[in-house]
Amino acid sequence: MNTTSHSSQIGAARKRLRSIAATTVATGFRLFAALMAYSTLYAAPIATGPTVTVSPVELKILADSDEITGHVEATETVELRARVSGHLDSVSFQAGQLVNKGELLFTIDPRWYRAQFDLATARAEVADREAKRADELLSTQAISAEEADSRHARAAEARAELATARLDLEHTEVRAPISGRISRALITEGNLVSGTPGNATELATIVSVGDAYVYADMDEATFLKFNRINRERGIAGADGRIAVDLELSDELDYPRHGYIESSDNRLNASTGSLTLRMVFPNTDGALVPGLYARVRIPVSAPQPTLLVSEKAIETDQGQKFVLVVGPNHVASYRTVKLGGSIGEKRIVLNGLNVGDRVIVDGLQRVQPGIVVNVETFADAAPPAGKALSSL
Repeated sequence: MNTTSHSSQIGAARKRLRSIAATTVATGFRLFAALMAYSTLYAAPIATGPTVTVSPVELKILADSDEITGHVEATETVELRARVSGHLDSVSFQAGQLVNKGELLFTIDPRWYRAQFDLATARAEVADREAKRADELLSTQAISAEEADSRHARAAEARAELATARLDLEHTEVRAPISGRISRALITEGNLVSGTPGNATELATIVSVGDAYVYADMDEATFLKFNRINRERGIAGADGRIAVDLELSDELDYPRHGYIESSDNRLNASTGSLTLRMVFPNTDGALVPGLYARVRIPVSAPQPTLLVSEKAIETDQGQKFVLVVGPNHVASYRTVKLGGSIGEKRIVLNGLNVGDRVIVDGLQRVQPGIVVNVETFADAAPPAGKALSSL
């Protein structure tokens, strides 16, 4: 093979390689263009708007409720008063301490009463002997029946005087009639106290610990609604008790749970209200007698209820609305009709469905119709079965 023929073959091979490369590059460009066109036509839209936080609309079984104001009282309260007169010898407790039933609290000078008891004891013994002797003398007709009856009467009188003297002596020791927390001593040692009925000296007070009573007045309108629902559907639990909730002035979301124990048997005509008495556990000792408290009572049977975060609600010329994020990340405007509050949520009466994602953060950056980036907000779920009345 000569040199000219070899060079021609090499040139032809190079031309074929350049043609194949050009074809490959062209094919690659066509494939890339096709992919870009497909992406443009069929791919989901990419959210390029502001980032917002959403919270889902929840469904809970709740009972509508009304709020009334009441005050706390101990289940047992005792005013300790002197039953005998005399100088106060000793005080045997510290202010505010817990005392047990029967524990000695005060001592009134007992010397006079002990002397009276000893004298009454002696008189009773003599009178008893005379009464027994009278029976013997009467059997022999040594005394008349009238004399025997007189001696028996004197013996009965002496026994009564002895019983009175014994009680007076016992009352010089003032003991706790109930277990509970005692107040400060209202009278200090050395002072003269009176045991005269109607004017007896108050020494201290004791209130029971444990469960506490809460008294609250229910107005006529609330009472009628409550009574009608209770008659028609029944709002008592399985134990027959009607559950109620309570919060003190420094508490939120009604953390204390009790029940209605009793109510007055008639409305107060002058105030148009009915007094309820409710029982609440007091394990932490926070329910101090005299405190005011807010009580939530049910006025409907439990029913499915939609709840939305309070943070999602906006107002436009008096109309309440929320912004809902759809499946394509587009924000839309929804007017809503709302009920009462429960914790940090509001009851939804109309305008939303279960699972709707409402914007709770970033509302100021959003306009209806724009695409948004979504983050989920983990709302704390409210306690089931508790709600306030519609506002």
